[in-house]
Amino acid sequence: MITKEKETAREARPRETTVEFFASFAGVLVTGLFIITFILQAFEIPSSSMEDTLLIGDHVFVNREQFALPTRWIGPLMPYRNIRQGDVVVFLSPSEHGLFVVKRIIGIPGDRIHLREGVVYRNGKKLDEPYVRYKDGPNSEYTRSYRENFPAVAPGTSNLTPDWESSLPKYVDGEDLVVPPGNYFAMGDNRNVSYDSRFWGFIPQENVIGRPMFMYWSFTTPRDQYEKHSMGDRLGFLAHIIIHFFDETRWSRTLKVVQ
Repeated sequence: MITKEKETAREARPRETTVEFFASFAGVLVTGLFIITFILQAFEIPSSSMEDTLLIGDHVFVNREQFALPTRWIGPLMPYRNIRQGDVVVFLSPSEHGLFVVKRIIGIPGDRIHLREGVVYRNGKKLDEPYVRYKDGPNSEYTRSYRENFPAVAPGTSNLTPDWESSLPKYVDGEDLVVPPGNYFAMGDNRNVSYDSRFWGFIPQENVIGRPMFMYWSFTTPRDQYEKHSMGDRLGFLAHIIIHFFDETRWSRTLKVVQ
């Protein structure tokens, strides 16, 4: 039973006006745009170099702020930290202008890195890398020897960028590659197909965009889809997504954290 006092209180409660509703909506919209613009950014995984951690067609949100230089006005509120060994990062390619790439950090400044028979050693210790896969890739005798015994095998393959081929020797000390200040050494989890620091060099700190946080959507995508740029190909794949959204979405990967 509702008492007269409760009815009076309910009637006295002011209702939200149309102007107040739109003001609240605008506030939510502005907050969302701020987060998407300055804190989170959406990326799609185009290649198999990070399988099985990240699959072709995974769509991820990237934290743009975590590895950024702290700012005075918002610094205390943000969880800034330095890049660590093992972090998965998105960055601008040092070798291809405007290309966004995702790899795993293997070496930070000062680390000494080498590979023997495909096994990574950092500062003299063999790494335990449960995330690594060895799927099919370029298997010429030289390419295989170079990628699995880096940097012991001397450069001399067209897979290396010219700048890296010429500068690589100055970073080699004994059997190790030494990571210089302000740079990082990165590799893909799918080691046999990953075009990474072994082939184009270090990642400058300023090229790092952020850390992938989680997948908001994953859709089964052909391996060569990222190479198709014509309007017809794009519209055709869009139609394919609309038709097969439910049966080709990888629902089990939704909201999966990237590690």
